[in-house]
Amino acid sequence: MATLKIKKGDTVKVIAGKDCNAEGKVVSIDVKKHRVVVEGVNMITKHAKPSAANPNGGIVRKEAPIDISNVMLVYKGVPTRVGFKMEGDKKVRFSKKTGEVID
Repeated sequence: MATLKIKKGDTVKVIAGKDCNAEGKVVSIDVKKHRVVVEGVNMITKHAKPSAANPNGGIVRKEAPIDISNVMLVYKGVPTRVGFKMEGDKKVRFSKKTGEVID
């Protein structure tokens, strides 16, 4: 399986869907389903029953996962595509817009 170009903690911009042009930080990644959860994007409302953690229950707003193809990495404030190259014996990500190594 190919490695994903987005990592947890990256800042991404949504490029498709109802939250188009929204930016946020990646909270989690589901590698098998190719989905990411982005902070403040794709908010849903869930009706929670009372529990020990949430004694009152009620309506909870939380982020839902979106497909990884609908987000683009933001590097130095500019959305960019990501590529991989070898630097010595290490595989690194680089920005296709500037050619700079990301990490």
